Amino acid sequence: MVLAAGLGTRMRPLTEAKPKPLLPLAGRSLLDHALDRIDAVGIGQVVVNAHWFPEQVEAVCKARPSPPAVLREEPVQETGGGVRDALPHLGPAPFLVVNGDAYWLDGPTPTIERLAGRFDEAAMDALLLVVRATAVEGEVGRGDFLLDPLGRVRRPKEREIAPYFYAGLQVVHPRLFEGAPEGSFSMNLLWNRAIEGGRLFGLVHDGAWFHLSTPVDLRRAEAALATGLTRPLF
Repeated sequence: MVLAAGLGTRMRPLTEAKPKPLLPLAGRSLLDHALDRIDAVGIGQVVVNAHWFPEQVEAVCKARPSPPAVLREEPVQETGGGVRDALPHLGPAPFLVVNGDAYWLDGPTPTIERLAGRFDEAAMDALLLVVRATAVEGEVGRGDFLLDPLGRVRRPKEREIAPYFYAGLQVVHPRLFEGAPEGSFSMNLLWNRAIEGGRLFGLVHDGAWFHLSTPVDLRRAEAALATGLTRPLF
């Protein structure tokens, strides 16, 4: 599933008449970049949700060689509610969730393949791709998570700086949504519950990754890609 229903408020004025996942980077929309990587690893059943200018998202998806299904979201359900509403289209097996504004470059192995290969259905409710805070440019705050030696995720304690940020990709087992609330809610609600059960894990990205929150971030990424100034996040 690709999450493309957000309002992209921090990216204004670029998103005043266009969804954030349709903003261009390196000659293609962010959504096309994500779908390209999904298609490249052979995932055949893809769902995209849309809310802000949904007809634009539908047009981009329809023009692709293998058009994904588009679910119009009304009202907006946030990340957790959006995935919950798409569950009937995703089936009973673990599935990939990608933020529609996520942009990454693979390391030696395609990132989606790395996530799938690392996911342990018996031990994990979700496996998140994370990036080291030291490799992220721009205003990103204090970090999201810490990892233990096995990759198990926890939140930072008070005054503790977390060294990892969520990179916008995750493999999820449908049981993560058991007992999920109705209405709009964030994936963080379910992640916190999985953390309590020791079932949320992280995988550190080994390629390049770009934080794309504001127009300045987008210009910085465009310049880095144009000049080849990208580096692995080892």
